[in-house]
Amino acid sequence: MRPPDDGQLAALAGVAAGDLHPSGERPFLTPWTHLPPQQRALYVVQQHWLTRAQWRPDAWTLEFGVFHGVQPLGMVALRGREFPILREVRTSSWLGRSAQGQGFGTEARAALLQLAFEELGAVAALSEVFQDNAASQGVSRKLGYRPDGISRDVLDGQPVVSDRLRLTREDWAARVRVPVTVVGLEPCRCLFFAPERGLLQ
Repeated sequence: MRPPDDGQLAALAGVAAGDLHPSGERPFLTPWTHLPPQQRALYVVQQHWLTRAQWRPDAWTLEFGVFHGVQPLGMVALRGREFPILREVRTSSWLGRSAQGQGFGTEARAALLQLAFEELGAVAALSEVFQDNAASQGVSRKLGYRPDGISRDVLDGQPVVSDRLRLTREDWAARVRVPVTVVGLEPCRCLFFAPERGLLQ
């Protein structure tokens, strides 16, 4: 799992242009997976570039490509809003359909959580998932998330209900975890905490 360079990003966009979920499913509030294949690929590239361009310590999104060897599988993201104060993160992910159901999603989320809790000092990780998204719900349960209410949104002109889930640092620390090695964080650590004016100095 690593931040993709442009070549790797193109390969990940190719995965996004393929099969992502059964026809008729709506796994995301932003329904980008229902775009035509070429537009899905473009969406992935543009969103990745946008998150880099808009990075601020009080509003950031860190995206990683998920790979099995050199094979691209999908992408995951760790997000922070007012992170220096709140110390809370959110996660999101997508995988190509051929990679689903093999534990890659669980391992990738666990790696994000290790980065958040052990390296960045987060106090909680939050997630919102549609109530009918059994796969994502299952990953959250495996990793120790607990119910934290619901949220209601509009999708395709209809109300949809998501479960809000929360994993605290204490619950994370109490669980047996897969080994995770974080490389290359130190030169970037100030980007998560420095005041905005510090980025210009």
